[in-house]
Amino acid sequence: MLYAGTPPFCTCDRVWPYVGKKLLKSAAYLSVKLIIQIPCHNEADHLPATVGDLPRHLPGIDKIQIVVVDDGSTDGTTDVARKLGVEVVGLPANRGLAQAFMAGVDAALSLDADIIINTDADNQYSGASVAALVAPILAGDADFVIGARPIAEIDSFSPVKKLLQRLGSWVVRQVSGTSVADATSGFRAMTREVALELNVFSSYTYTLETIVQAAQRRLRVASVPIAVNPATRESRLVRSNLDYVWRTGSALARVFVVYQPFRSFMIPAGLLFAAAMLLALRFVYHFVEAGGAAGHTQSLILAAILTFLSGLLMAVAFIGDLIAINRRLLEELRLDARRARYSSPRPTPTHD
Repeated sequence: MLYAGTPPFCTCDRVWPYVGKKLLKSAAYLSVKLIIQIPCHNEADHLPATVGDLPRHLPGIDKIQIVVVDDGSTDGTTDVARKLGVEVVGLPANRGLAQAFMAGVDAALSLDADIIINTDADNQYSGASVAALVAPILAGDADFVIGARPIAEIDSFSPVKKLLQRLGSWVVRQVSGTSVADATSGFRAMTREVALELNVFSSYTYTLETIVQAAQRRLRVASVPIAVNPATRESRLVRSNLDYVWRTGSALARVFVVYQPFRSFMIPAGLLFAAAMLLALRFVYHFVEAGGAAGHTQSLILAAILTFLSGLLMAVAFIGDLIAINRRLLEELRLDARRARYSSPRPTPTHD
């Protein structure tokens, strides 16, 4: 049994059986809509080049629509976007990149997007790479695709920044268990189901949190090489290497604690307990060697303090795990609500 108007993705089991099937693709009722969202803040000068570089037609895609999210711009970004003939979502004040990203995702869902691509407004990412980005999704091999920039070949990146980029991506791979080559890349594609499931808590950036979150929800995350355009301006997110390390490190630590609270607290608790046991054994050794004479009481005091701290962290680990269970239940309720909110009415089923 085939259903007229059936969406191209099966949201119940994330297998996406309809994508990439030539037999179903040839049927008149199947239509795949791609929406490219562009979060913007004072990008009136760069927006025309960014929009002009994006493709209007792609194999396997029936309709492409561009949505500009104006994050409280004051330079006429909205007027420029409207002149370019694209959809505009305006935020009343500057809320930051992460919130602008989620506003674009919500807008794309309301416009019945089957695939959503996010790109930067400064024309950093080559529009020609859009086809490579959606290819794994159309083939049914991935749910979430991250574009991997040629970091080593980007002249505008300093050697220190290149090293930090590679280090940050390595840490994300360890935390998430994915094979993402460029974790901070904003050029990414996602299915409708991924867009429904993602939720960003950070006010700084969405890049790291969404990867870890997708991996935690057992979504298929892939990485593909992409091309980049020459830099048009300095990054507004990275003020300095020290600022980048602090903000990125803080974001990673927060994500790790939120999504893996038991490991986050149990590992340091175990290390403290091991150190306490070593100090206690040191005291016992010297106590026995001295024939019961007093001495090395500092080791015993420090061991008691470390044991107490270890116990506290273990308690926090268990409490955090219970909170994480509640969070997952709330996420399921939120997902059901979002599915109901963004669901399109389906025609009555027809038999093939």
